[in-house]
Amino acid sequence: MIVFKAFLRVVNKCKGPIILYTAILVLFSTINTSTNDNTMDFTAERPDILIINNDSSESFTQNLINYLTENSNIIDIEPTEEKINDAIFYRDVNYVIYIPKNYSKDFLSKKNPEIKIKSTGDYQASLAELLLERYLKTANAYLNNDISEEELLSKMNKNLNNKINIEMTTKLDTTSLTKATSYYNFTNYCLLGGSIYVICLILSSFKNEKIRKRTIISSMSDKKYNMYLLISNSLFATILWLFYVIISFITVGSIMFTLHGLLYIINSFIFSFCALTIAFLIGNLMNNKEAINGIVNVVALGSSFLCGSFVPTEFLPTSVLKVAHILPSYWFINSNNLIKTIEVFNFDSIKPFIINSGVLLIFSIIFIIISIIISNNKRKID
Repeated sequence: MIVFKAFLRVVNKCKGPIILYTAILVLFSTINTSTNDNTMDFTAERPDILIINNDSSESFTQNLINYLTENSNIIDIEPTEEKINDAIFYRDVNYVIYIPKNYSKDFLSKKNPEIKIKSTGDYQASLAELLLERYLKTANAYLNNDISEEELLSKMNKNLNNKINIEMTTKLDTTSLTKATSYYNFTNYCLLGGSIYVICLILSSFKNEKIRKRTIISSMSDKKYNMYLLISNSLFATILWLFYVIISFITVGSIMFTLHGLLYIINSFIFSFCALTIAFLIGNLMNNKEAINGIVNVVALGSSFLCGSFVPTEFLPTSVLKVAHILPSYWFINSNNLIKTIEVFNFDSIKPFIINSGVLLIFSIIFIIISIIISNNKRKID
């Protein structure tokens, strides 16, 4: 009880850092929420195409022009090379098609005439190139059947007019899940930073010479002493975790009341316990209070950058992610990223989550064992 009372006095002096980490988390989640309010829907853009037709008004050439007109924006520009080059430079045109003389006759005669093009090289120009290639490949496929031009154009147009209907079958609220994932990924920094700062400060206070001597001559065993400290620190870590969970219900929204939200909460709870054991280990290793800020920057900030808390893992180099595997934060953030992709809840879908949670618990057990060994050895030396 005496250990617990002393613990509460030290925690009371650490209100500033706790409020600071909470403010950072709330600010980040608010900015993230407002940024993600505008969902990004895919819309296929029609490329801007300029057609320079040097062929006569043959049916095959005109059919090509009609096809391109239906699937792109045909731009009307003075057909001089200077004007064309300027239009490409300023992105007024994405793709320029030069149809040579006698193109229809040469193509239908299987002479494989060349269509020259100019391109901006961007994605719209690539789309225009796909349109042209589709038309020509379809024409070549039917041309090999030795059919009349009228029948060729009829079959081509029937084939080219076939549309594919795409239906989104997923029922996931991807916008809300992305917000929740970003929020809980960022809590990696807040849970680690807050736990390390406060717990290291608490443990260093207990290492005060007078307090240490009183503890040594007391009847309290090392095992009991470490148990009280671990329980007290666990209470702090649990309160800190619960506080951040409550904030998530406010900032993220209704998704937290679903099974996805429950997994986010469970994952963060397991990681908060792991963060506690990391802080407990560091607190047993260090004696200097002045070094706490530096340790927070190295451990909390370093792992957050390496493991995808600040920068999404898909943007991180493979070499960095391989190194990140040795850090608990990687497994925590990896679980968050997995949760947002789960559509059906069954053993197969949550198996990776269970594995990641098991890895975090193994890390925690290892840190606790090392902490107890270090603490016992130090007390024997004293």
